Amino acid sequence: MAELRVSPEAEAELDDIWLYLARESGSIDVANRVIDKITERLWLLARYPYLGQARDEDLRPGLRTFPVDGYVIVHRLDDNDVVLVLHVVPPGRNIGTLIG
Repeated sequence: MAELRVSPEAEAELDDIWLYLARESGSIDVANRVIDKITERLWLLARYPYLGQARDEDLRPGLRTFPVDGYVIVHRLDDNDVVLVLHVVPPGRNIGTLIG
């Protein structure tokens, strides 16, 4: 299994997602369930780092994306077998503007 690292940007995005969901749904449980599901997928990527779609052509060489219920995990595998999660993009947000 590869090492998993989450960038500060992705950590902040996860916090923002949790806060948005808790406010909009009025339920901490709803927010926790979504974040738990995303977190489970992060560990799945650590186990199978080539899951998801290669985005060499449209985003940047080496980047991959992996969907989770409308959210998109943007990650890459570095030379030291580390899966680096760069972003967790909410539904409707343009990935290209984050990568630019």
